[in-house]
Amino acid sequence: MRYEFLVETYATERMKVLSVWSEFRDGDLPVRPNRDDPRGRSVHEQMVHQCVSEDFWLRTMLGIDVGAPPLPKQETRLEFIKRYAEDSGKRLTVFQQKDEAWWEGNTTFFDVQRTRAWVMTRRLTHTSHHRGQLMAMLRMLRRDLHSNYGPTADTGGLMQNHAPTIYAYGSIAALLEGEAVGGAKTKLPGAGGKTVTERPGEV
Repeated sequence: MRYEFLVETYATERMKVLSVWSEFRDGDLPVRPNRDDPRGRSVHEQMVHQCVSEDFWLRTMLGIDVGAPPLPKQETRLEFIKRYAEDSGKRLTVFQQKDEAWWEGNTTFFDVQRTRAWVMTRRLTHTSHHRGQLMAMLRMLRRDLHSNYGPTADTGGLMQNHAPTIYAYGSIAALLEGEAVGGAKTKLPGAGGKTVTERPGEV
């Protein structure tokens, strides 16, 4: 199917969102990029936005309603992870059943007409944008980072130096199980003295 790549991308993007959320600690939810500036969303607000925004886009623009409130009853880190895992899993199942005609059909994107494939592409980039903000916040908190797209400073440094890609969990099921017991992420080797940026002298 011509648009299978969008379905596959959504499947990996939901895993990336959940993986980044799992890197935070329970006490991190109130943290903002600058604690005195409300313009930067807190970790909690980022999780709320992801759940509410994705529900709104996919329900109103693509007609996919999972029949559940977008937010967990208790807005804790683990409950956000469980809520988003369940809802995004239901959406993935619906996407897997759609044919090319559905993806190429038009829908309303706010006040303009666009194809469903176009809307889905914009949704994926929107999610990626906010996930990137959260990864920057993890660094601000001096946390280690597992791979999200490729190697990180904590998995061995630069890709061109053959640093490995190491994910926190191998599957969403493993993530849910691991986080429910306080975390069971894959161990990170660190950089081992290797360069972690293309401009190592700029400190």
